[in-house]
Amino acid sequence: MSQPPAPVDLADKLAQFSDLWSQKKVADLNDYEVKLAKLKGEFVWHTHEDTDELFLVISGRLTIQLRGGDVALGPGELFVVPRGVEHCPRADEETAVLLLEPAGTLNTGDAGGPRTKAAESLD
Repeated sequence: MSQPPAPVDLADKLAQFSDLWSQKKVADLNDYEVKLAKLKGEFVWHTHEDTDELFLVISGRLTIQLRGGDVALGPGELFVVPRGVEHCPRADEETAVLLLEPAGTLNTGDAGGPRTKAAESLD
């Protein structure tokens, strides 16, 4: 007899890692990945030409810097960066976020560089 499906415990998953700016896949949704990340400091300016990107703040505070002005997010708030819009996430304190984007989307979008990492799966 197989095990019944279990919910994903976000707090448990977040407790499993401490590295910053490293996306951890916690679920699949059709052709999308549900990922968690811990952020602190500033990332890189980049664009995702082919997809929107959803940020949901779980804890902490996140600023999505846009060329036209910043979007400040607190716990329980989300923002969707439209495809093709240049942005740069910044967290002045350690912040936990949930991301939703198509499988295989690079974290650095079109910018590339040393901070580019594929999402790792958490079991």
